[in-house]
Amino acid sequence: MTLEADSTIAYAGEPGAFAEDAVLAAFPDAERRAVPGFAEVFAAVVAGDADRGVVPIENLVNGTVRETYDLLLKHDLEIVSEIVVPVRLCLAALPGQTLDEIERVYSHIQALGQAEPFLRQRRWTLLTTYNTAGAGKLIVERGERGAAAVLSPRAAAGLGLEVLAEGVEEVPDNRTRFLVLARPGAGDPGAPTPAADPPGGVNAAAAHPAVAATASRSRTTFVFGVRNEPGTLLEALATFARRGLNLSKLESRPSRGAAWEYVFWADLDGSVDEPAIAEALAELRTTSTMVRVLGSYSRAGEP
Repeated sequence: MTLEADSTIAYAGEPGAFAEDAVLAAFPDAERRAVPGFAEVFAAVVAGDADRGVVPIENLVNGTVRETYDLLLKHDLEIVSEIVVPVRLCLAALPGQTLDEIERVYSHIQALGQAEPFLRQRRWTLLTTYNTAGAGKLIVERGERGAAAVLSPRAAAGLGLEVLAEGVEEVPDNRTRFLVLARPGAGDPGAPTPAADPPGGVNAAAAHPAVAATASRSRTTFVFGVRNEPGTLLEALATFARRGLNLSKLESRPSRGAAWEYVFWADLDGSVDEPAIAEALAELRTTSTMVRVLGSYSRAGEP
């Protein structure tokens, strides 16, 4: 199912954020709604104020965005697709400044981590903000000299900031995986249509060539719990091994139900429509304390 042109997609941050790049890549004709944070993205989709929500789940360098996992468990939403966005970072400030004049650097904690080797070359004070593009907006609104932001070149240009250093990310091919969320039963958003360049501007999907999902490969994301006893996790994992199924990711998170109890998040190669996977999940339910499938969806290619 493809979305109508007047559909609304919620994302966290400001225009120019990497999340907006993901939205532009997958839904070029949809209305984009920027909200303050990840929780607000979930709330907008749950309330019906947005048809889809786009949130980051994993970065190649910094790993899992754990807040997203916690919110997935809290809300009744479905993962219907994914998008991979290249991460290109620069250091930018109000025009007319030099690197030697900078004392403070603002950005999201993930971006600061991705640019850490560059940032540690100088004695700058590093300050976290809710979003990369929001860091630049903060500097502009305050007219704050002596400060710089780590953000995307597109965001810097849109805010009128001057780039002091390009390519400050530690890993040149760094990228972030985003999830597309919908209310249960809302359907698969389908493959994206390449966006046309807007009048007088540059297509953000071309400037940051994100890749949205194709139907060639599938991924199933689910969460499960086991009794806190020897061998229970091994028994759960053996359910998939016996059927030759590959878990591409496994991570534990606090259950929030009891002290020192955990649930396990997993990405499984394949779709719940495949008999072997359906059988494995059915067997897992007989041996686990809880199993919840968050979504079975097409995997994105690599940009």
